[in-house]
Parts: sequence; structure tokens; C-alpha cells
Amino acid sequence: MSRLKFKFKYFIVFVIIFIIEVFIALYLHDSFIRPYFGDFLVVIMIYSFVMSFINFSKYKVALFVLLFAYCIEFAQCFNLLLLLGLENMSFAKVVLGNSFATEDLALYTLGFGGIVLVEFLIERNKTSFH
Repeated sequence: MSRLKFKFKYFIVFVIIFIIEVFIALYLHDSFIRPYFGDFLVVIMIYSFVMSFINFSKYKVALFVLLFAYCIEFAQCFNLLLLLGLENMSFAKVVLGNSFATEDLALYTLGFGGIVLVEFLIERNKTSFH
């Protein structure tokens, strides 16, 4: 079985969330949606992107994405941008972030939980109709 397979539904979810994330980054400067909802969505967005192209266990991919998000967040503790000489690059700051926050870890975990819940409900729904 091939591990590469394009899945249009996941790609559409990725594109929609990407557009929402860009909108949040460019136009929302509030104290809730930008700092919290954006972090919640980013795990779902990355998951949707990865699932668009690979045929692998949904739950393992979700866990991998969560661990990846944790790694990026913990890299901020060690000033990764400074170590890489990217501290003045806006794009790098947006992608990698520039400050560690424990609440981000909780939001990534909630995003992971949302993925697991939705995937479970979709699977359950499919099996109840077959």
C-alpha cells in the first residue's frame, strides 16, 4: 500500500484554515482570537496539510503534529531564531514564533483533542452506516 495519496477533503480543510490564520494574523489584534484561537487552529491546519498527502494512521499523524508543535514551542525557550540568525526575518518569526508560552502548549493539545474527536466521530459515523 502506497503511503502517498492526495486527499482533496483534507486539502480543502487546510486551505480554509490557512486563510483564517492569515486573516487573524493580518487583521485581528485582539486579546483572545489572535493569541489563543490561532494557536488552537494551527495544529489542525498542519494536520490537515499532512493528511492531504499521506496515507497513514490519522491518530499517529495527529500525535506527530502535536509533538512537532511542542518542539517548535520549546525551541522558542532557547531563542532558536537568534541561534539560526533569523531574528530579523518577519517570516521566520511568524512561522517559528518568538516567545515561549505554556498556554500555547495547552492550546496545541486542545487542537489535537479536536482532531481526535472529529476523526473518531467521522469513523463512528461511517461504521454505523455500513
